[in-house]
Amino acid sequence: MINLTINGKAITAPEGSTILEAARANGIDIPTLCYDKAVEIYGACGLCVVEAEGIPKLLRSCSAKVSEGMVVNTESERVVQSRKIAMELLMSAHDGDCVAPCQLNCPARTDCQGYVGLIANGEYDAAIRLIKNKIPLPASIGRVCPHPCEKACRRKNVEEPINIAQLKAFAADIDLNAESYLPDLMVRTGKKVAVIGAGPAGLTVAYYLNIMGHSVTVYDMMEKPGGMLRYGIPQYRLPKEVLDKEISLIEKSGVEIVCNSKLGRDFTIESLKAENDAVIVAVGAWKSSSMRTPGEELEGVYGGIDFLRGVIKGNAPDIGEKVAVCGGGNTAMDACRTAVRLGAKEVYVVYRRTRNEMPADKLEIDEAEEEGVIYKFLTNPLSFNGENGKVKSITLQVMELGEPDASGRRRPVPVEGKTEEIAVDSVILAIGQKLVQSDVSELKLNERGNIEADPDFFNTDIDGVFAIGDATNRGASIAIEAIGEADRCAKAVDAYLNGKPLDTRVPYISKRDESKIDYSDREKQSRLTPKVLAPEVRNKSFDEVSLGFTEEEAKAEASRCLECGCREYYKCKLLNVAQRYDIDPGRFAGEMPQKYSHDENAFIERNSAKCILCGLCVRSCREVMDIHAIGLLGRGFTTDVSPAFALPLDQTKCTNCGLCVQLCPTGALTEKANLKKQVPLNEEYTEQKIDIDGKKASVLVSRYNGKILRVIPNDDLSRSMKLSREELIEKVK
Repeated sequence: MINLTINGKAITAPEGSTILEAARANGIDIPTLCYDKAVEIYGACGLCVVEAEGIPKLLRSCSAKVSEGMVVNTESERVVQSRKIAMELLMSAHDGDCVAPCQLNCPARTDCQGYVGLIANGEYDAAIRLIKNKIPLPASIGRVCPHPCEKACRRKNVEEPINIAQLKAFAADIDLNAESYLPDLMVRTGKKVAVIGAGPAGLTVAYYLNIMGHSVTVYDMMEKPGGMLRYGIPQYRLPKEVLDKEISLIEKSGVEIVCNSKLGRDFTIESLKAENDAVIVAVGAWKSSSMRTPGEELEGVYGGIDFLRGVIKGNAPDIGEKVAVCGGGNTAMDACRTAVRLGAKEVYVVYRRTRNEMPADKLEIDEAEEEGVIYKFLTNPLSFNGENGKVKSITLQVMELGEPDASGRRRPVPVEGKTEEIAVDSVILAIGQKLVQSDVSELKLNERGNIEADPDFFNTDIDGVFAIGDATNRGASIAIEAIGEADRCAKAVDAYLNGKPLDTRVPYISKRDESKIDYSDREKQSRLTPKVLAPEVRNKSFDEVSLGFTEEEAKAEASRCLECGCREYYKCKLLNVAQRYDIDPGRFAGEMPQKYSHDENAFIERNSAKCILCGLCVRSCREVMDIHAIGLLGRGFTTDVSPAFALPLDQTKCTNCGLCVQLCPTGALTEKANLKKQVPLNEEYTEQKIDIDGKKASVLVSRYNGKILRVIPNDDLSRSMKLSREELIEKVK
């Protein structure tokens, strides 16, 4: 035995061992992407370097042998810098998406590709479990979310994006109409948390903290929980029966909700703090924004949020027959469509830009027009004119579009001397909402008049008090933004309660160059949208407009997904090392050496653009299986892993044993996603122990009607013995 020291730890190792073997045997992790016991040492990746005292150059631990008294440092500054450069070089030639763009563009980081794929395969229970990892109110959010995920969906480069939001609602509705999924709760911690506000942010943070083992009570000022989902979204878009079911599941999981309890009237932040281990403020933004236009004080001029809340509570104002709604967002669409349903004969939407610049969802804009709403584009209220204190007309300034502003949209500028006047009975100002500052007088506010909260840890100026949602920092946003923030806040509060640090570092992920993706081989398939009530029917009631997907429609729409994100994301060794160090592959950016191409057979999909030339697939095929189906073609930067003569895998001696897939560290070789569709349904996959030199080794065995199709080495022992496919099959038999 050899005595040596690694990272200050005195250890022993058998003579002839490598530094890598000695380290691993003693629980010390040295990264490597090209090493496996089953094959000869190669040293291609350069990541396993270490520093040894008295030796001037860095050593590759996969090949360097231990020696008596050796002192090794596996994480010195010099080692880390060397690994970072090696990783940056590897990643600069790795052209693949770790995560799909839809997921990256979702504020809650929902695994859209994952649940869409599960829906395509009819696995609805698994889909809802995946969705609820990030969203506890999926049926509600699926109906109202402006789906930023779809804006990033690459299917739009073929024809139209996937209808992700409606697919979420489809899976969630199945869950609500069956034995609804409830997550397992962690061991109770004895910690108590108070949440102020039962809107999407408050309910979400309560849901996840309860799962983490903390006792959570939510206080809300309204008669029923739900916040703006209940009091700001009309019934025809979000039936409150759906919202009630989802909130009841949150309560069933263990969250206590106390309504008719208002901050500043029934309790203070300090009083809650005295009774709880943490307090989270999620009071929302309940005050309609002002346009600062002369005449706003007139009777008949309503704030958008105030108007919608009154209708939902059964206190709809008398808006008359002619109504003007000022604004171009989804609240404006909700207001104008609600006005139509209340019986208004003429409903105008006044918007200072054109239809193309409207921030509202296109479907909402189109459906409102179908219901009779009249758009007054390129106009802006100059004054609201009244008679006897009641609004009677609006003077509109005619606008034109100038240069783009900070939002990227062309700035509307007045056309001098050109105005228009329209007679109205009421006006609804749907231009935004803000915090009621008097509700949170105990907390420090920023220059915008919102609660000042740390963007990473969500803590306020009072220790143990956190704040999230529309009341904080930048102000009101969409519900999915609040939900994403609440999910992150739950982790921060959990770390605070447990006295543990929270890593807020954004992990590195690989992204493809959007400009170089070729979609020419994709078959065009029209986007499916659920059927809706006819305009002449729906504009007379508050019944839900969308009829939702049928199962056949949902599966067909989900099947349009391009599956941009890598299926190997959760077990990718390359990504694991990349996220270990703060790397910047962009500084070595250049032309990609390999063409982004797919080559597959019935079992294996090969994507050369993700290959980092570690050689594990080539060496395992040659040294372990003795097949030689693939090899290294070319020289230097253009080297590629390919079957001989660049033949398809089906035309080689490949037996589909799967060992190359198992060893690939990057996702360049994967088992086909639709393998179950390609192979007869009664094929069985089982783990089996075989005897190797008196020891039990693990292999995966694939059988069809009793016949062995594949035997895949599944542990170090089975891989270290270079048995042929025939020998493995004999041992299995």
